[in-house]
Amino acid sequence: MSTMRFTPAEPILVARACKIIAIGLLGTFGIRAEPTAGEAIYLRRCAPCHDSGNPRAPSRDDLKHLSVARIQRALDFGAMSNIGFTMPQAEHAIVAAYLGVPDASAGLPAKAYCGERSFRLSSDPKPSWNGWSPATTNTRYEPADAARLTINQVKHLKLKWAYGFDGDIVAFAQPTVAGPYLFVGSAGGVVQALDRESGCVYWTFQATGPVRGSALVVPVAEKHVVLFGDQVGWFYSLDAETGKLLWKKRIESHPATRLTGSPVAYQGTVFVPVSSWEESLADAKDYACCTSRGLVAALRIQDGSEVWRTYTIPEKPKPIGNNRYGPSGASVWSAPTLDPKRGLLYVTTGDNFSEPATSMSDSIIALELSTGHVAWSKQTTARDIFSSACWAAKMNNCPGPDFDYGSSVLLEKAGAGRDLLIAGQKSGIVYAFDPDHKGQIVWQTRVGKGGLTGGVQWGMAGDGENVYAAVSDLVRGEANPDPLDPLPLPLDPKEGGGLTAVNIATGKKVWFAPPAPCGTRRGCSPAQSSAVTVIPGVVFSGSLDGHLRGFATQDGKVLWDFDTIREYQTVNGVRASGGAMNGPGPVVVGGMLFVNSGYGRSGAISGNVLLAFAPGE
Repeated sequence: MSTMRFTPAEPILVARACKIIAIGLLGTFGIRAEPTAGEAIYLRRCAPCHDSGNPRAPSRDDLKHLSVARIQRALDFGAMSNIGFTMPQAEHAIVAAYLGVPDASAGLPAKAYCGERSFRLSSDPKPSWNGWSPATTNTRYEPADAARLTINQVKHLKLKWAYGFDGDIVAFAQPTVAGPYLFVGSAGGVVQALDRESGCVYWTFQATGPVRGSALVVPVAEKHVVLFGDQVGWFYSLDAETGKLLWKKRIESHPATRLTGSPVAYQGTVFVPVSSWEESLADAKDYACCTSRGLVAALRIQDGSEVWRTYTIPEKPKPIGNNRYGPSGASVWSAPTLDPKRGLLYVTTGDNFSEPATSMSDSIIALELSTGHVAWSKQTTARDIFSSACWAAKMNNCPGPDFDYGSSVLLEKAGAGRDLLIAGQKSGIVYAFDPDHKGQIVWQTRVGKGGLTGGVQWGMAGDGENVYAAVSDLVRGEANPDPLDPLPLPLDPKEGGGLTAVNIATGKKVWFAPPAPCGTRRGCSPAQSSAVTVIPGVVFSGSLDGHLRGFATQDGKVLWDFDTIREYQTVNGVRASGGAMNGPGPVVVGGMLFVNSGYGRSGAISGNVLLAFAPGE
């Protein structure tokens, strides 16, 4: 998905991306490797900057004072991820082991933990926002009895507490709330259980890779488990009350595998969407691209054993010349949508990474819940073949516009007993499909210009009357020629963004709320890439300008506006600040609103904080 997830321009800026931000290196998982192998990778990937003598780039000797953990996390999803995205995942560990020193994490200070560390989840914890959406229809709608937040209260929301993700420059895992407890992952791969009211910590768990998707809390026998995936392809089950690992499974063997979308569960089975970062490796001269395929895996919650798996490209990649393979791609970036009435599971797919084009890229796919068999699929953009290699060749060899789907399908009622599947595409078009007629298109409505970093990015919301679609439509300026500038891809502060309400039954536009220009803040864009959330009367939309705004569902007028870009005194004692808002949307439950802030990628403003709001006086 070559959007704000992995912008294809970034691999082209590798030579200039080895910049001063190495001092912000993040940490993960020390893995030992032979120094000779690590040195070879360092000389090829890192030495042009770090051995250059430039005082703004830390030298090799300086880097060798950092821990293995911090260096690898920097490459995985931190300050050096512009470099990391052009490298196979295994090289991150090897070069980190060569450069760094073993270092055990100091962990959180004692005052960050709750006075009573043990807790017990009730059999049906309420209120809840469990996973990507409160309901498995993925409408991101929280009803009044669960939200416990009125329009008038929204106008008086105040910051209640802030929680910092130590050392991170992005905060991209949407929280899950189950009763009085909150579960959230981080770019550092740490999953934490917090108290919903105070933000104190019950337990933490270190995953193998960064955790981006929302966790899912599911009852098993007399207890609950927390299910989630990470950005290097592992899927986990933890005891919800202790954080103890119950089982761990590598979903797919391909080294570029990543689990970005949140899982969903049904009758003892968890459905896991699988994507890939291979799209960003395509222009590397020594990389044989592309061989990854999107898929959905069904696992037994009890033990992680596989029930079925279905690839979005049934055919295995084959050589197509010049160290290239195909077909590939069609990643599943977002949470699946459940339809027990029809016995189906719906997913959206991304573009192809290489020739030949396939029939289920840029598509809505309906899978049988019990078998994974493809019941039907509907493609909205054919021959969308795109990767970072296209960018390097100025797209001369790629027929695709990069209009893949990065957001989930919404299953909505359209009156008179009729259901519709509604999906927003990077093309800037929102579609309604008929689930009873194999995805026949009922209506389509343009809500944005669309493009490589345009259209609907992470998710829409619906309240039974309207669907609310925020768009990115991000525009970039000229790349900064300074090779050590930490923001080499300037964002246009005047272009992008906008929120549209579309009638579910007819597809007609009800209202449009224009974006707010940024002004002079560096690294700012009005693009509204984040997922949208709706409660009765209010729809929330975050922006790359760092603002979270609440709009009236009646007419789109702004009811509440909070600028998250600031320093915070956190409840866990970690230094934290807000930044661009991209990816997950706010979670509203039990009279509180929770949202992450910070997205130090693609020229946007970094940050590392989880914010909790409640109505003030």
